Amino acid sequence: MNTSREHIASTVQMQRQFFETGTIKHLNTRLEALKKLQQCIKEMEQEIADALFSDLHKSKEEAYLTEIGIVLHELRQMIRKLPKYIRNQKVRTGLAQMPAVSFMSPEPYGVALVMSPWNYPFQLSMVPLIGAIAAGNCVVLKPSADAVQTANVMQKILTRVFLPEHVTMVTGGRAENTALLEQRFDYIFFTGSVQVGKVVMTAAARHLTPVTLELGGKSPVIVDETADIALAARRIAFGKLLNAGQTCVAPDYLLVQEAVKDRLMNAIKEEINRMLEDKGVLAHIINEKHANRIKALLDKESRVWGGDVEGLRIRPALVELDNLDSELMQDEIFGPVLPVWGYQTLDEAISVVKSFEKPLAFYVFSKDKSVQDKLLRSLSFGGGCINDTVLHYSNSHLPFGGVGESGMGSYHGKRTFDTFTHYRGILKKHPWPDISARFLPYSGWKTRLTRMILR
Repeated sequence: MNTSREHIASTVQMQRQFFETGTIKHLNTRLEALKKLQQCIKEMEQEIADALFSDLHKSKEEAYLTEIGIVLHELRQMIRKLPKYIRNQKVRTGLAQMPAVSFMSPEPYGVALVMSPWNYPFQLSMVPLIGAIAAGNCVVLKPSADAVQTANVMQKILTRVFLPEHVTMVTGGRAENTALLEQRFDYIFFTGSVQVGKVVMTAAARHLTPVTLELGGKSPVIVDETADIALAARRIAFGKLLNAGQTCVAPDYLLVQEAVKDRLMNAIKEEINRMLEDKGVLAHIINEKHANRIKALLDKESRVWGGDVEGLRIRPALVELDNLDSELMQDEIFGPVLPVWGYQTLDEAISVVKSFEKPLAFYVFSKDKSVQDKLLRSLSFGGGCINDTVLHYSNSHLPFGGVGESGMGSYHGKRTFDTFTHYRGILKKHPWPDISARFLPYSGWKTRLTRMILR
C-alpha cells in the first residue's frame, strides 16, 4: 500500500470531501456500516484469532475473551442504542431565557485519526473505530507496525465493509506516524506510551485538534491483612498473566502488608503454576527487543521467582524488591513480572503510590470498607477494582481512561460515541413575548428585574 506523505495527504483530503457530502451523517448509513462490520467480524473470527496467535501467541480462548468478544459486544450495544444516541437531548431552560426550549445537538467532528498499539491490536483498533463510525465520522486507522498479521486481517475487513473515503488504514512505522501527524484532523484518538502520547499532543496542538490519549503508567495493587488471600492471589495472577502482562491495566507492582506477605506470595506462585499447567496458554512477548528488555530487568534483581526465558516466552516472575529504586520501578514493565514490596501501615502504602505519576489503574484487596474508602479518597487514578483486577475495563457502562500522565478522555459504550461527537448547545426562542428588560437603554426597573432573575 502506498503510504507516502503525498498519498496520506490526499487520503485525508478525500475523506474530508466525502464527509462534506453528508452521506454518513444519516442514521441508516451509520447502522448499515456497523452491521456490515459486525457480520464481517463474525465471518472472519477464525482468521482474526489465527492472526492474534501469530503476532502474540494468544490462545483462541484469550483472543475471544480480550479482543474479538469485546469488539462484538461493543458493536451489539452500539447498533441497539445508536438511534437514541443521535437524538437531540433536551435540557432545562432557565427563567432568564424563557420562553424557549434548550437542547444539545450531537454532530460528528469530521475526519478522525485512530492510532492503536500492538498489545491488543484488534480490540484497541476496532472499539474506537466503532465509536467514530457511529458518531458519523470518517476515519484513518493507523495500527502498530509490530502486529503485522492482525493489521493484515483488519485491512481485509475494512476493505470489505467500507469505502476508502469513509475508512482507510495506513500501515507502517515512525515515518508514517509522522506523516499522519502533519495532517490536520478533526479528532485524534491515540492509545500507546506516555512518550509517544506527548508527541501526538504536541502535533495536535498545531491545529488545536482535540485528542483522547489512552496511555499507561505503574498501576499498583494493594493487599492488606484483612484480604481473602486465596482470592487475591488468583485474581492478581489472572490480571498479570493476561496477554503475558502486556496490558496497560495489568497490576504493575504489588504492595502487601508485611503480616500476610509470605502467605500471599506463596499463594500467587501456586496460582501461576496451576494456570500454566498447559504451557501453550501463555501469550508471548511481542518481539525480541521487548523480551530482551524484560530479561535485562530481571538479571539485575537478586530475589526472583520464575522469569525463565525461552525465546519470546517468559515465565511469570515475582521479584521481592530490596528497595524502591529498582529499575523495575522506574517505568511500566509491560511484561509478566510483578515486583513485590511489603508495607507496615496503610499510610506507607499510600505514600509509595503517590511517589509515582497517577496510574491508569488501581487495585485493592481488603475486607475493611474504611481501608477501601481511604484509598479511594487519597489516591488519583484512571479506574480500577476493589477485590479484583482488570475487569473494570470490560464493563461498557464504566468510563475507561486515564488521568495526568496516564491519559486524558475516556471511552467504552456510550462514552465512545460521545468522544467522537461534538454536542452543540442550542436555545430555540419563541418569538413572543419579547421582554424588553435585556435591551438597551438600561434603567432602574430593568436592573432590578435582572437581579431578581439572575440572583
